[in-house]
Amino acid sequence: MALIGTENTSSSFPSSSMLGWTYDVFLSFRGDTRKNFTDNLYTALKQKGIFTYRDDEKLKRGTFIAPELLKAIEESRFAIVILSKDYASSSWCLMELAKIVECIKKTGLIVVPVFHYVDPSDVRHQRETFADAFVKYEEHFKDDMRDVYTWRDALTQVASIAGWDLRDKHESRVIEELVGKIFSDLNFIYSSVHKDLVGIKPRVDNMMNSYLQLGLNDVRYIGIWGMGGMGKTTLARVIYDRINCKFEGSCFIANIRGKSGDSLLVPLQKQILSDILIESNIYIRNIQWGINVIKRRLCCKKVLIILDDVDHYEQLEALVGEQDWFGQGSRIIITTRNQHLLIQHKVSEAEIYEAKKLNNDEALQLFSMKAFKKDSPLEGYVELSQEMISYASGLPLALKVLGSFLFHRSIDGWKGAINRLKESPEREILDVLQISYDGLKEREKNIFLDIACFFNRNCEDYVVNILQTLYDQPIIDIDVLKEKSLITTSWGKKLQMHDLLQELGREIVRRESPENPSQRSRLWLGEDIFRVLKYSEGTTFLKGIFLDSTPEKVQHLNVKSFSNMNNLRLLKISNVDLPQGLHDFSSELCFIHWDGYPLKSMPTSFKPDKLVELNMPCSLIKHLWKGIKSAKRLKLIDLRDSRNLIETPDFSGVPNLQHLILQCCTRLSKIHTSLGGLKQLLQLDLSGCKSLESLPSKISLESLEVFILSGCSRLKKFPEIVGNMSRLSHLYLDGTAIKELPSSVEHLTGLVKLDLSGSAIREWSFPTFPSRNLEILSLSGCEGLSSKSSNKLLSFPLMRRASPNPIGMLASIFAGASIKY
Repeated sequence: MALIGTENTSSSFPSSSMLGWTYDVFLSFRGDTRKNFTDNLYTALKQKGIFTYRDDEKLKRGTFIAPELLKAIEESRFAIVILSKDYASSSWCLMELAKIVECIKKTGLIVVPVFHYVDPSDVRHQRETFADAFVKYEEHFKDDMRDVYTWRDALTQVASIAGWDLRDKHESRVIEELVGKIFSDLNFIYSSVHKDLVGIKPRVDNMMNSYLQLGLNDVRYIGIWGMGGMGKTTLARVIYDRINCKFEGSCFIANIRGKSGDSLLVPLQKQILSDILIESNIYIRNIQWGINVIKRRLCCKKVLIILDDVDHYEQLEALVGEQDWFGQGSRIIITTRNQHLLIQHKVSEAEIYEAKKLNNDEALQLFSMKAFKKDSPLEGYVELSQEMISYASGLPLALKVLGSFLFHRSIDGWKGAINRLKESPEREILDVLQISYDGLKEREKNIFLDIACFFNRNCEDYVVNILQTLYDQPIIDIDVLKEKSLITTSWGKKLQMHDLLQELGREIVRRESPENPSQRSRLWLGEDIFRVLKYSEGTTFLKGIFLDSTPEKVQHLNVKSFSNMNNLRLLKISNVDLPQGLHDFSSELCFIHWDGYPLKSMPTSFKPDKLVELNMPCSLIKHLWKGIKSAKRLKLIDLRDSRNLIETPDFSGVPNLQHLILQCCTRLSKIHTSLGGLKQLLQLDLSGCKSLESLPSKISLESLEVFILSGCSRLKKFPEIVGNMSRLSHLYLDGTAIKELPSSVEHLTGLVKLDLSGSAIREWSFPTFPSRNLEILSLSGCEGLSSKSSNKLLSFPLMRRASPNPIGMLASIFAGASIKY
């Protein structure tokens, strides 16, 4: 069939057949307009991606209309009838028109008349040239006038429809208005049939109002950024369909990811020029040549360009390099998983839209449309649907894949699918997400896997502190993971990874050795961990072991469990026993968290050179280690509730310790003198150490911020303070046997809270209280406090700040105290 149709690779609409018709527009016209108005109109329709049927002159031969034309009319949504002065002189045109009128009722065809320099009244009443034409038809068909009557009626009906009159307007203006009207109507129809685009309207409205700002006449780059499967492309496509009629030219380039170099970028440059300029024979020799052509040809055009799934800066440089490449009012929309590319291209933060996951109601609707072909779950499937929605965690891709997979399956089938997903996620989803992972450097991949397996939802500073030992400056890599939408920072500065991205990371580790967990780099499942430890299967492959949940039954491990794990760096474990002791620990360890460590001390061969955190609550440790251990990177020691601990180790080899937590170590009686010289210590917690009778006689903890001695009921003396301890803000001496504070307490100039409640404090050894920052002073239950000491309280800064009711403040301070006069 000799049909001329549009060939626009950036078609604004889905295929017309999806919407119930083959062609968007059928053009009916007389040959006298073919090479001017009709041709210009056809070109404008094509430029907007409107699929248009325009007949070939060779078809118009013979007495009867060609079947191809009749079929094309029936399968079109709009018919534009160009009523020129010679239109009625063609019986062929009148047969087309009769068929068009027939289809108004039969198919819902929408007719748009254009009065090509003729009076609509003359057409409606068949006057002037139209009258002349019908005189001839009545003579020719005098024996059977039925067709003539049909043609007259068709002209009358079409001429009665409001249309475009060319007599007092510029043709270019009429074409612009006509094409805009057709485009707008098609866009409305297109939007109404895409019912599965759940949640798209508020997102489009947000983009239109806050980011695109079409009323401004600047050239603007807008980014749509987010993880894979979040719906970035869909959002960009809907926006394109909604607004491209407002531009002189437009282009949507999909799936740019991975394209680089002349061989792949030059064709994209050609596509931009071809779609916008409606030219097919554009010659470009190389990328720089293409840049020059784009700048020269588009600098005065208001254009809309959408680049979808950009992953290299080279793509932006080659296709949309600078604002002065495009005319005023142009908009360039870039979708990407890598925020840094947008920043690198000078897209401001205010012009980067972060794709949002669906809320619970939107997720349920989208999932239901795929699983049940309706907006809500069927009876009996509600709880199962909610479980699937929780698994998908608002990711549109996952909701569509899972819903489609579960369509028309039984409840038992659903339950089986849910159990299978817990063991192994749906491959189609992970394949999309893995694209971002595959683009990472090796270091970035390892940090991604560490977070996925061990540190999801942990404080960012905490994670950086631990990973610092494994990777130099990991904060840079974490920033890259954020820019590529693989992690985010939630409220409280916690690293947050989408549940499905976490599953991806863990699946990647599983694939390292599907059958043998000892051959994997990371372990987090109890059954895998205890299999490896119980049967001494540990190998040099293992870098990390994290057991978050505590098994009910104590596991007895082999003495050689850790001997072969020479590369073990991260260890978190609990509720295990080592009846034969422990021979060795990897010298690569930087993190140890062992709840209920079952031995009296660390192995003698233990080398904590790289250790950052040693966390062993509720352990059976009696002596942590003997002598001096070099642990210059160690920042935290937490042995809380280790009730067998009787003394602290020598801290001389731990100069950078920041947190020492020995809370409720009830048998602890000796603190090594080296504690007093820890210059980096921020927190010292000895609360509940009821066997502790003394501290080092002198302390010079310049960085200390919090010092807790609450409940140290045998502690009678507070040490002398040497040097500047102005950073100490919280001092807890409640429940101690301390009777007086040394005069060196005057060095505590930054103290905000002092708790002496229930202590044995009797006298102040300094004339006025040193800190002008004191906000909270607790003396309740201090039965031995004298009137002389209490009078000194009146000179405290706290009292001066308590006006207008210092007496009330004083009463609250002394609540429960027994003052002796």
